Amino acid sequence: MAQDTIYLCNFRVSVDGEWLCLKELAEPDAATSASTSADPVRVERSNLVNVTKLVVKELIEFSLPKGRMIDSDHAPLRDFFILLEHIFHHGLRSRKSAILIGPRRGGELWTVVQQVEKLAGPEAADITASVRELPTVHTPLGRARAWLRLALMQKKLADYFRLLVERRDEVLSDFYSKDALMMSEEAVVIGGLLVGLNVIDCTLFVKEEDLDSEQGVIDFGLYLRDTSTESRSHSTSGKPAASPENNMATVLDQKNYVEELNRHLAATVAALQQKVEQLMATNALLREDLAVARGDRDSHLALRIVEKEVRERQDTIVSLKRQLDDFKMINVQLYHKLQNCENVLRKKSDEVTQLENKVKKVISHKVLTLMFQLEETPPPPAKEDNSNDKSTT
Repeated sequence: MAQDTIYLCNFRVSVDGEWLCLKELAEPDAATSASTSADPVRVERSNLVNVTKLVVKELIEFSLPKGRMIDSDHAPLRDFFILLEHIFHHGLRSRKSAILIGPRRGGELWTVVQQVEKLAGPEAADITASVRELPTVHTPLGRARAWLRLALMQKKLADYFRLLVERRDEVLSDFYSKDALMMSEEAVVIGGLLVGLNVIDCTLFVKEEDLDSEQGVIDFGLYLRDTSTESRSHSTSGKPAASPENNMATVLDQKNYVEELNRHLAATVAALQQKVEQLMATNALLREDLAVARGDRDSHLALRIVEKEVRERQDTIVSLKRQLDDFKMINVQLYHKLQNCENVLRKKSDEVTQLENKVKKVISHKVLTLMFQLEETPPPPAKEDNSNDKSTT
């Protein structure tokens, strides 16, 4: 089967069982020409959702024989990241081309994924910090691609995508146009599909990948029905092979059935939304009537509540005043006791000083007396030398 580069903006994509069905928008079809020409952006969103369904399904089925483990060398995983990049780029305000596959400016995408830090906290901040430290990534687009791969490896991609979609009016409105996929209800479907990837363990060597260059295009040969193979299988089994015209008619019938089903569901959703709006309007009117009916009673009740609060506050003020008076009295008593203690201490200090002076006087008097006595006492008499007398005789 020949593999050609397909630009999905020129095709309408629908799902036929496990296969991808494409039809050029330029083909005349009275049933669908009005709707597709009227809202091509809606066709783009539908194409992205349908292709995502098949790529995610193929990725999960491809990982099952390998123990739900897959690495970056497998084609379904490469196609998934290319498709995910298209999903994030759809409707970016700086986007100047409507082509789904082609070169992009990555500064806006890197800014968008960094918004997850504000919503998810430290875990998302760690991924962003790791991406900034990668030595092999130098462009904003490469950093955004690395961020998506790390989030998938940590099985947080679905959670981060859900946070962005839930807070899209607050976080994404400055980056996307109002008809972008990330701002529409199709983003909720994409988030549900990403949850299924949590069963896969991805091993990606982000440092070894060239994330700054173009990532190529999606190989739709994995998802498109090969009519020549079906013809050969019919011929080998002995059954008559269906003609290409019959196969095309079958595909178109299936496509028309799916489109009709989608239109029916869209009409049902619109009708339900209209009923909800009517019920909300009726409910608002009933609330206004109820508010008017309860106005007087509520005012009296509010007045009684206010009066009760005033009385309680007055009682509290009286109690606080009493406590304040008690505190003042205690402070006065403590002050008087402190003054008495200081007076007693001062008296004791004076008495000690007087005693010290008396002791000093007594000691000095005794010292003087002793000195005087020592001065008046005569020296003892000297002894005579008897030996000298004897020698003389």
